[in-house]
This record gives sequence, C-alpha cells and structure tokens, in this order.
Amino acid sequence: MQSLGSSLAQGVGEELRAAQSLVDLLRQEQSCLIGADVEALSKLTEEKTKIVVRMTELAQRRYQELAGAGFEASDAGMEQWASSAQPTAVQSWKDLLDLARQAKELNRVNGMLIGQHMARNQAALNILQGAPQGGNMYGPNGQSANQTSSRKLVVG
Repeated sequence: MQSLGSSLAQGVGEELRAAQSLVDLLRQEQSCLIGADVEALSKLTEEKTKIVVRMTELAQRRYQELAGAGFEASDAGMEQWASSAQPTAVQSWKDLLDLARQAKELNRVNGMLIGQHMARNQAALNILQGAPQGGNMYGPNGQSANQTSSRKLVVG
C-alpha cells in the first residue's frame, strides 16, 4: 500500500497535468474568442468541462487522503502536509497553485471577451429589430427609453 506522502504526491502530479491542460485550453479559448471562431469554442467547452470534472475528482480525493491522515481537508491542510513532504512534491503543489492562478486570470479575461461579443450581438439585434439609435427618446410612461450606442453594424 502506498504511503500518504507518495499517494498525495502522485495525486498532486495528476492535478498538475490536468491544470496544465486546462490552462492550455483556456489559452485556445481566448484565441477563438479573439478570432470569433464559434465552432472551435463549442469543442473546447466540452473538453474544458471534462478536465474540470476530473480536477474536482482529484481534489476531492486529495482532501479525503488529507483528512484520513489527520490533516485539515483544505489548502491549509496541504500546506501543513507540504512542510514535511519531499521537495519535488512541494514544488508540484506550488506549481499547481500557480497554474490555478493563471487559469483564474485567463478565465476572467475570457469572460470579458465573451461580454464584449454579447454586447456587440445585442447591438446588432437592436439594429435589426429597428431599435432607435441614440437621441432623447421617452417611453409612454415618460421615462427615458433604453438607448443603444450609435455605432454602426458592419457585416462581413
């Protein structure tokens, strides 16, 4: 039977590989968002979901192993474990935390890009539906009507 140290180190190594795959996919997603490649985005989303599910399973297993060994089932427990672990395992844990930060930032930027696409799509829909483009428009209740930007739709 594996010791807790080697089992956790192996699990962290698996998490590290999964996190690197996630970061790579998020970078690909960002390129697709910049290039408006919707078809490629669909495929990436499926892959991303599988990786996130796997990472969740691995983290839950890590927390169970920590709790079983008397550590807190949390990142703080991992820090306690790391204080007595092999240097390579400690480095893998640090690398995993770094990749998690990278993934979080990439996801934040990708969310902003998605928001920009949604805003452009909404503006295009407003134009197609004949919504007024700027000006002081008031609704029947005397309140200002929603105003859209005065940008022109470019199709091509």
